[in-house]
Amino acid sequence: MSFSDAEWQAIGLSVRVAVACMVITLPLALWVGYKMARSRFRGKAVVESLLHLPLVMPPVTTGYLLLLALGARSPLGQWLESAFGLRLAFSFHAAVIASAVVSFPLVVRSVRTAMEMVDTRLEDASRLLGAGNLKTFFRITVPLAMPGILSGAILGFARSLGEFGATITFAGNIAGETQTLPLAIYALMQVPGGEEATLRLVLVSVGISLAAMLLSEWYIKKLRHDRG
Repeated sequence: MSFSDAEWQAIGLSVRVAVACMVITLPLALWVGYKMARSRFRGKAVVESLLHLPLVMPPVTTGYLLLLALGARSPLGQWLESAFGLRLAFSFHAAVIASAVVSFPLVVRSVRTAMEMVDTRLEDASRLLGAGNLKTFFRITVPLAMPGILSGAILGFARSLGEFGATITFAGNIAGETQTLPLAIYALMQVPGGEEATLRLVLVSVGISLAAMLLSEWYIKKLRHDRG
């Protein structure tokens, strides 16, 4: 199976976007998931609905809202460009942001569920023994919730690999810069005689996602085995 330079670019870009997305979303998802699992406050249902909104909205709508908020004509976009020379829309950064926004609810949902299953008495005992909240979080809560956290990270990675609507709206379909695997597959489907190249990229996309899921399952089973 021989890949063209453009195909290698799409594959490499997709992996870079997915990894960057996972690095960005996971720390924030840990904090948000913990707060949603442990906190009780008025309006929590509204906050939860807003967090999960990208899951139910059409991805193109999400991309359009990102374009309105961070595009070159938006107040924030103009400020970022004038202050830092940073133009987000139709760039690699836009592809990462679009993927992160769409995949974030999946990661939060998995992290929150895992943390809700951690026995709070263990956290209370840790604090009684003198550990602070931060130390308890990283020594007790995170290790016990690790299978769910890992599952959320892999789900976010896989969702990022498959992101299309928000990316093409906010980042465009620029070869070598924002053309990820789904966008490259879509572009090749429009070209007469592009069936073979399309199939190659589809197989690569499926292979990467499947490998990530298998690695996640193996590691989760290893964690459970190590804990007895």
